[in-house]
Amino acid sequence: MVALVRQEAGTTTASFLIADGIVRASAWACEIARLYDALDHVNEQANPRTARLLACGRPKIAQKVMEEAGEVALEAVRHRPRAVVRESADLVYNLVVLWRACGVTPDEVWAEMRRRADRLGIAEKLPKAAHGAPIAASGA
Repeated sequence: MVALVRQEAGTTTASFLIADGIVRASAWACEIARLYDALDHVNEQANPRTARLLACGRPKIAQKVMEEAGEVALEAVRHRPRAVVRESADLVYNLVVLWRACGVTPDEVWAEMRRRADRLGIAEKLPKAAHGAPIAASGA
């Protein structure tokens, strides 16, 4: 596999060449990066909900992440794919707001996922050590 990365006007596009064609893996990462960057410009007049959420701090933002994760799960159990899509968008939005509030960048999350994929073959949750803490990914 060959990765092609291109940067234009503040946008990063990554394409992965796989045997018989090109698969673009950038749309979701770029949307998350765009949202993350837009949080620098939030104001009460243009973005009242986001401004209030940021003003409430980490505990409230974390609560919203948990609420939205629960709503995604409930809609999945109810076999409502469109509702899963809508609730997933809400979950990702709140998660990105939480990252910003914690000073975590999307690139840090992607790097952790890459470390896991390199170690485990897929970016799944790390196995637990005997004492209950996750086993650190190589290079961490």
